[in-house]
Amino acid sequence: MDSESLVLWRRPLTTLEYFFRELIILISTGLQRLLAYKLLALAIFIGILGTITTYYISGPHQPFVQSAVLTLAWWGWWVVLGVCSSVGLGTGLHTFLLYLGPHIARVTLAAYECGALNFPEPPYPNDIICPAEIDPNNTVSIWNIMSKVRIESMMWGIGTALGELPPYFMARAARLSGGGVAELAANDDSKTGRAKIMVQKLVQKVGFAGILACASVPNPLFDLAGLTCGHFLVPFWTFFGATVLGKAVIKMHIQKMFVIIAFNETLVGQVLSWVERIPYIGPKLEAPLLEFLRNQKARLHKNDSAPIDNQGSVLSSLLEKFVLAMVVYFVVSIVNALAQNYSKRLGKKKGKKRE
Repeated sequence: MDSESLVLWRRPLTTLEYFFRELIILISTGLQRLLAYKLLALAIFIGILGTITTYYISGPHQPFVQSAVLTLAWWGWWVVLGVCSSVGLGTGLHTFLLYLGPHIARVTLAAYECGALNFPEPPYPNDIICPAEIDPNNTVSIWNIMSKVRIESMMWGIGTALGELPPYFMARAARLSGGGVAELAANDDSKTGRAKIMVQKLVQKVGFAGILACASVPNPLFDLAGLTCGHFLVPFWTFFGATVLGKAVIKMHIQKMFVIIAFNETLVGQVLSWVERIPYIGPKLEAPLLEFLRNQKARLHKNDSAPIDNQGSVLSSLLEKFVLAMVVYFVVSIVNALAQNYSKRLGKKKGKKRE
């Protein structure tokens, strides 16, 4: 069977069957590897059991435990989104555009609207309400807004670094087993192929600095850096350390600053004035944008007596549908990829039997 033709819209039943078979293999393999480290597995089990017990048993410790669990869950959410963004050799879910970017933009708009950053916790970060009293020591500035969203951004960056590990381990295992990632782009004369070769040479010659340079800028070809590092047996902590530093520190600060500057209230007003000047469609686009901003500002002042329009705008409805479509595409791509992996696994077994 041709693995590339094994997709949901062509062979749905076979694809789903192979997907579940491959999923069971991956889960069982992961459990076997975890059980190989018995002390680590026991420590994880005791930690989870102790956390659950202290979370539900009443006592003076309970508020602190619940607060810690909620904080860790919030951080873990961004780590998972980061993994989803970079895993899958470029076919990941673009969670920066869908989640982190809008979160930074929402905090930025709220900061300029409220004139403060000391939003009451809770409901922040799940919901933003203007504080009753403004902290004079926490004025609204680009640097203070960056500090407000730094933890979420760094957790997301760490997640993207974790998502780059599968190509590294895949190439490393292939090299150690006697195979290799041979000339990944040698026969590709296109611009993309030449860019891949450039990334390979940069990482191979420069090492830590090359990995850091590739990870510090938005780079869709960074998977090639992971494959190259694994193929040339670059030490794990050299690769992972440079990736985390580049993605979670350098690149995230660049992206944060870009979003914060772009959603400055003055710049947003200027953009709306430019949108209005677009012939024919300008006024039609300006109206839903103004409605969206008005509703967002109204939600910040929940203690006010002004009514809030909860029906949502056309823009927010379209954004929700776009996010749903991206999530569906991501899930479908995962199902297809695992099914194709199982098909290749079967092909290898048949090849060995013939030999």
